[in-house]
Amino acid sequence: MRIAILSRNPKLYSTRRLKEAGEQRGHTVDIIDTMHCYMDITSSNPSVRYNGKKLPKYDAVIPRIGASVSFYGTSVVRQFEMMGTYSINESVAISRSRDKLRSLQLLSRKGIGLPRTGFAHHPDKVDDVIKNVGGAPVVIKLLEGTQGIGVVLAETQKTAEAIIEAFMGLNASILVQEYIKEAGGSDIRCFVVGGKVIAAMKRQAAPGEFRSNLHRGGSASLVRLSPAERKTAVDAARTLGLNCCGVDILRSNNGPVVMEVNSSPGLEGIEAATNKDVAGMIIEFIEGSAKPNNTRTKGKG
Repeated sequence: MRIAILSRNPKLYSTRRLKEAGEQRGHTVDIIDTMHCYMDITSSNPSVRYNGKKLPKYDAVIPRIGASVSFYGTSVVRQFEMMGTYSINESVAISRSRDKLRSLQLLSRKGIGLPRTGFAHHPDKVDDVIKNVGGAPVVIKLLEGTQGIGVVLAETQKTAEAIIEAFMGLNASILVQEYIKEAGGSDIRCFVVGGKVIAAMKRQAAPGEFRSNLHRGGSASLVRLSPAERKTAVDAARTLGLNCCGVDILRSNNGPVVMEVNSSPGLEGIEAATNKDVAGMIIEFIEGSAKPNNTRTKGKG
């Protein structure tokens, strides 16, 4: 097969591993900078151009779309879909997962466990927003934040009110969520491919930090999932229509709750923690799914 990886940086671990895994299995793999693509949108012969040339026909694309380029990146993925190329994650599913509010609403509608969450832009009563998620301490998130940026733990009512008012002064939309204290500064990253959890790791926040992101000093270790955690991860991926994603779960007193679903999860931490060839499993899934104009999500009911 001929596979395109849409990535802004060919040196990134995830991009390199996917290319290596594809080539080891006998495929031709090209890395294409998403933001340097431009599109010829015609009804008879849609195409993607790159460096002054029309790109060849690809059997599959693997989008590695960063949050900062979601709009243009998903437009490029959509153009490949118009050309009949299989994308492991469809453009609409990527957009759905990148919209934090929309994704939480979709998960909630399907009855998937979530922390109590409030959404606000300019609430009349800030204290009521905090009260409705159980009161301080609360986690306050910028709707557009990524990788732990724009995520603040407010330990008191007054602090929470001050942070919310500050964000409102910046004309920012925010999410206010209950703080799951019993999680102890850890979460579980479930790596879902094709409707199955193929790998999972526990991420523990660094001392003095409540965000467990590995690039913020968190550590990763192998973890055994409960049936409920495994089902929650698979259901979350299916609900958002993603064939390949990372589902971040907290262990709460009320069972597993989903914090986020990432459509371009990194491979370095999960491969190191589990010693699994996750990149190879992604390529293997594509081999069984990459049919022309196939846009179905595995495991979707």
